[in-house]
Amino acid sequence: MNGCYEKRITILEQEIKKSITCSFDEFKLVIVTKSQDENRILEVMNHGYKVFGENYIDEAIKKIEFFRKHSLEWHFIGKIQSNKIKKLCKYFDWIQTICSEKHAMLLNEECLKNHKYMNVCIQVNLDKEPSKSGIDISDLSEFLTQMDKFKNILIRGLMAIPKKSNVLKERSDSYNILRLAFEKHKEQREGFDTLSLGMSNDYIDALKNGSTMLRVGQYIFGEREKNEK
Repeated sequence: MNGCYEKRITILEQEIKKSITCSFDEFKLVIVTKSQDENRILEVMNHGYKVFGENYIDEAIKKIEFFRKHSLEWHFIGKIQSNKIKKLCKYFDWIQTICSEKHAMLLNEECLKNHKYMNVCIQVNLDKEPSKSGIDISDLSEFLTQMDKFKNILIRGLMAIPKKSNVLKERSDSYNILRLAFEKHKEQREGFDTLSLGMSNDYIDALKNGSTMLRVGQYIFGEREKNEK
């Protein structure tokens, strides 16, 4: 394995052990492989990782097909488009960015046709940023109730991307708000066990605020080139 990747992964694993607040049985690390080629992914796989996240469907399909003989778990973490729902259903194991009843309905219909159950997270727009998708935290309870009618969608938890300025200023308000919402609904809903919070720039704060799932790519692979997606 690339020595640089190995060193970064080792440090990441150590930081997770120091900062994690949930049990290790509940925790999952999603390696974000957006813009990474198959060789780089294989190097990470050789280190024991089998859970990967992708933002772009068509790019992801090439990788999923390439590694189809391996027992990998694929998470979609990008913006959902109605015309891509069929592909999402066919190729992914998790969809972390559900924030529209229309998309949930279309996904449920497609899963029903394919006799499949899809793990999903509800994306919350914590800081009400116009540039980001996600529902308002105040609408979460109502939205979850609406989702209950879709029987082939398994609501596993919440996903969010806190505002970058909050991360830089080490403000944890948004993290705490999401943690409290997660804990509330975890007590009320069966199978609601995932708080997908934390990326390369804020994973320690996220872990300290109860994250059970990190989405990390840049920390391992380094910054993407400007001409990459």
